[in-house]
Parts: sequence; structure tokens; C-alpha cells
Amino acid sequence: MPEPFIAVDIGNSRIKFGLYTPADLQKSAGGLLEPSRTLDLTPGPAAFAAVADWLAPTAPGKLRWWIGSVERNFAAQLIDWLRGKGVSQIVLLASDDLPLTVAVPRPDMVGIDRLLAALAVNQLRTPDRPAVVVDLGTAVTVDLLSREGAFLGGAIMPGIGLAARALHEFTDLLPPMGMTTLEEPPPAVGTGTIEAMQSGIYWGAIGGVRHLIELFAAHLGAQPQVFLTGGAATAVAELVSADAAYYPHLTLAGIALAARQ
Repeated sequence: MPEPFIAVDIGNSRIKFGLYTPADLQKSAGGLLEPSRTLDLTPGPAAFAAVADWLAPTAPGKLRWWIGSVERNFAAQLIDWLRGKGVSQIVLLASDDLPLTVAVPRPDMVGIDRLLAALAVNQLRTPDRPAVVVDLGTAVTVDLLSREGAFLGGAIMPGIGLAARALHEFTDLLPPMGMTTLEEPPPAVGTGTIEAMQSGIYWGAIGGVRHLIELFAAHLGAQPQVFLTGGAATAVAELVSADAAYYPHLTLAGIALAARQ
């Protein structure tokens, strides 16, 4: 019987933790390994206390920890904290740890979050049908999987919060704005500066993802299935593609699949 473990998805602005029990690894929701419970945090000094509270009464040292990270500083801090708590089983995942064909020249240079989400989508997509994986985070990534499930590469765009920050910081007059996620669609015609920025950032992201899906379909000569994850909602999936499916924990599921190996 497998032991319970923690999957950790460390991004540039958020960290997600998922607790997987032996029962979780024996079942799946539509082919996806779902954690018993999750914790979503902003990196910072208070994060470790929040993790300890979330796990209580279980001590961190009683669990195995599997980590997928694209942010090296917090990953190092977390590993140091875990070792201080007596954790002996820590795996920081790399591309060659995954049961995934990565058909690009440098698999080791691909963000592990992109590969983990692709690994999870291979459990969801229809056999012999290609897939597109869209992750709406600090950056927006749009990646392509072949009919055989190989990761073929993709595109990386600025995320919503990053684009909003850049417009303010690299211009003289455009104001700051609190837009960080793809939530309610703004009107396409902005009647003020803030509204125009919201329209451009939001619909630019949606349009960019849509067009990339069209280009990927032309590249393969087949219409791919589309899967979304990250800071999005069902409404965003519907705007991107009529048959797109949204899964909030694709990366955690990919970590769990790697751990289950």
C-alpha cells in the first residue's frame, strides 16, 4: 500500500499543496488524480506556519514530499524548512523523472510546471487525439501534445498581472491597476484609460490563446482537445474554445502521477 505524500506546485506568485492518501491514488475523477485537500498560498515568511497548521496534527516529517518548482528561491527555503522538521524523503522533480516524452532539443530547460500539466492531460485526453494545455498563471503558457502524448513545445506569453504591471511601469502616464486574473470579461470598448487597459490585456490574452490553438491545429492537421488550468474559471474556458475543459489542479495531478510511479 503506498504511503500518503504531499505534492507541491511552486509557481512564481502562488504555491499549491495537495495531500494524497493511498485511497486518492486508487481512484481518479475522470482520469485525474485528485488530492484529498489542498492549500493555496502566497510565498512569504508566513507560508511555513500556514503549512504546519494545514497538516496538523500530522507532522511534516511523517510524509513524503514531491515538489515541482519554477521558483528556485522559495523551493530552497521550503526544502530547508522541511529538513528542519525532520523530513527525509524530498524529491525535487526534473524532466527526466517524468513518464513523458519531451520532443524538444532541451527537455531540461522546459518549465517543470508545463511538463507536469502535460503529464496529467495525457490521462484525460481522448486516445490518438492531440491536446493543447493552457496554464493561466504569472505567465500564460500554451503547449501542444501529439496524438501519441509527446510534449512538442508551445508558447509563453505575459500573464494578466504581469502585463498590467508592465503597462504601468514602462510608460509615463498609464496608471497602475489591480487586474491579476482572467475573471469577468470587460467590455471590448474601453471608455476610459483603465477600461481600455483591461480590455486590451484581457481580450489580448484570450485572442492570443485562441489563435495559437488554431495554429497548433494547422501544424498537426487535426483539431486538438483543449485543457485549461491556473488562475481561470469555467467562463474563460468557454471563451477560449467551445469544448475546452478547466481543471484547477493539473500540475498537482502531474506530480501525483510522477510520485505514483
